[in-house]
Amino acid sequence: MANLEAIRHSASHVLAQAVLRLYPTAKLGIGPAIDNGFYYDFELPTPLIPEDLIKIEAEMKSIIKENLPLIKETLSKQDAMKRLQASGQTFKQELLADLPDSEAITFYSQGDFSDLCKGPHAAYTRDIKAFKLQKISGAYWRGKESNPMLQRIYGIAFETKDELAAYLTLLEEAEKRDHRKIGKELDLFSLQDKAGAGLVYWHPKGARIRHIIESFWKDEHFRNDYELVNTPHIGQSWLWETSGHLGFYNENMYAPMKIDDQDYYAKPMNCPFHILIYNSSLRSYRDLPLRWAELGTVYRYERSGVLHGLLRVRGFTQDDAHIFCTPEQMENEIFEVIRFSKSILSTLGFDELSFYLSTRPEDSVGDPARWEQAENALRKALSMEGITDYQVDEGGGAFYGPKIDIKIKDALGREWQLSTIQFDFNEPERFDMTYIGSDGNKHRPFMIHRALLGSIERFFGILVEHYAGKFPFWLSPEQFRILTINDSEATLNHAKSTLDHLKCLGFRGTLDDRNEKLGLKIREAQVQHIPFALIIGDKEAQASQIALRKRGEQSTTLLSLDEVEALFKGLQTQKVN
Repeated sequence: MANLEAIRHSASHVLAQAVLRLYPTAKLGIGPAIDNGFYYDFELPTPLIPEDLIKIEAEMKSIIKENLPLIKETLSKQDAMKRLQASGQTFKQELLADLPDSEAITFYSQGDFSDLCKGPHAAYTRDIKAFKLQKISGAYWRGKESNPMLQRIYGIAFETKDELAAYLTLLEEAEKRDHRKIGKELDLFSLQDKAGAGLVYWHPKGARIRHIIESFWKDEHFRNDYELVNTPHIGQSWLWETSGHLGFYNENMYAPMKIDDQDYYAKPMNCPFHILIYNSSLRSYRDLPLRWAELGTVYRYERSGVLHGLLRVRGFTQDDAHIFCTPEQMENEIFEVIRFSKSILSTLGFDELSFYLSTRPEDSVGDPARWEQAENALRKALSMEGITDYQVDEGGGAFYGPKIDIKIKDALGREWQLSTIQFDFNEPERFDMTYIGSDGNKHRPFMIHRALLGSIERFFGILVEHYAGKFPFWLSPEQFRILTINDSEATLNHAKSTLDHLKCLGFRGTLDDRNEKLGLKIREAQVQHIPFALIIGDKEAQASQIALRKRGEQSTTLLSLDEVEALFKGLQTQKVN
């Protein structure tokens, strides 16, 4: 049996063969295996519509049923070019032209179809037992906007039909949890493309949750011996020239603004500003470590085709921090960051974490001895925290330093990369950062970039999908809603005094005293995923009680106001998820 990657790659070839049978003039782009499936790019005479996937999928099943062998052929580059020219496949000719003349070229053929490809592949088309075409999208040839726009067909493939069915169920659940859908239903945020694509508008309820997260984030940083800084949104061009962003990152930066005959840029990163604060004073080894954190909003140009809700935007707030320390301090600093990250993520509902260590690449900068020292510090810190099952990406670090990435799993088992602990040997050199050591000489500090949530916007999107909009009590923008059964004076007085009392204690709630049926009010509270409905009528008012109904439950419990207060305080303090 072929491995899963080979099955998915072979499925892409079957897709291309089916398209050519249905659209003989189609031009082929590329068709790789990807996570959970495959895709293939085509230039076609007409735009595809979703209904076309049904007939393409049917043709694929026919090809699979034919049980064609996938046969590998090796040709010289010259003979390969002749074959592609004869078939009229211009995009394939372009790919072939980029290969070295001395390289042996491989084709894989199945029946009447042959494709330039390195493999791997299944032995027979019938090895593809469980697949489904998913969607159509546009893709520029080779990712360049100046090239033709092709039509990309995505599919999924698994070894068994049961695995495929399980994945389709997962996709259905993911669609229900889509943060864009829930964000609109709960009125949390919006994206106003007419005013600027990729820029987020936080509505009152979303802004309330953001405030809660940021307040928690700030308080925890103060508790963990960080200081907060705030820096400007723009900086002169020399700053970005010194940092290297204009040389290496310019295409992702917004265009400059001319102010007083100087070019200013919206900041894509916070780190150069923190370095300027560091360099504003002479630093001693006695001052270190310095831990400076900022919820700093940055702006990066992302192509419109990759923008995706809150997960890929152009303006976002990094939960950023930089640690400046001596070589002797860095092991403990890394250990504390790992511990801190685990604590923050656990409180926000993510306990299943994976750790990834990326080491020195070939094109690195900085003293190799410092690289070795930093990598050893990362390894030791992981070990100190009892983390032994981390994955190592040899040579996968940035050119300016090794790093640890922390990924979380959400309620659907999907993995998201959030926290990063990144050494930087580049910026301290570029900005000539120093401290006076115990020997009276100048030394270069170690600089560590550190983010816990990555960005507030992206994290919020992940959080919405993780909880499916049903936020835990301490994060809910509306923690309770009081529902009156009638509009008698006794009922309204009891409802209003209950609301005032709970709000004075810091809890967030509203009063629904409309002259509507209780069932309607309950349904509306359920749709908004409010943790508690507090139902009050004449009976409750006379007994000074409240009928409490918990989110997701059908029954109610009669409680006194003191008991409701104690319940809410416990949930708020414990931050129960």
